[in-house]
Amino acid sequence: MSELRQHLDDSVKAAMRAGDKARLGVLRQLTAALKQREIDERITLDDADVVAILDKQAKQRRESIEQFGKADRSDLVDIEQAELEIIREFLPQALSDTELDALIAEAIESTGASSMQDMGKVMGLLKPQVTGRADMGALSATVRARLTG
Repeated sequence: MSELRQHLDDSVKAAMRAGDKARLGVLRQLTAALKQREIDERITLDDADVVAILDKQAKQRRESIEQFGKADRSDLVDIEQAELEIIREFLPQALSDTELDALIAEAIESTGASSMQDMGKVMGLLKPQVTGRADMGALSATVRARLTG
């Protein structure tokens, strides 16, 4: 079992002992998503797989926050924000803008990318390095801007 998965399981137990129902609910959703993937694909998840699933869950919360904000539902925004904070505890430290810029420059240089046609190569190289540590939508926009201008 991966270290991150073990940490998540330990957090579930701690939340149960503490009687923190809100936290426990979120942690159980995360473990259910992990178990579902293991069952569907008949694999044992490593830390990279766990981070990818947690990142997907965080993205879902961010999108919900945006939609609930547009609908003027601050009560639901608060709930989703709290869930997102719990998920972030298990994700690796986010990359700074400087670190992200350096990774993008390195990826463009190593792939020899010069136009938008090379964007797939650059993103393919960057994705494993930044999963869970950066917003892929913002990363994609930054790479696109660098390749077009």
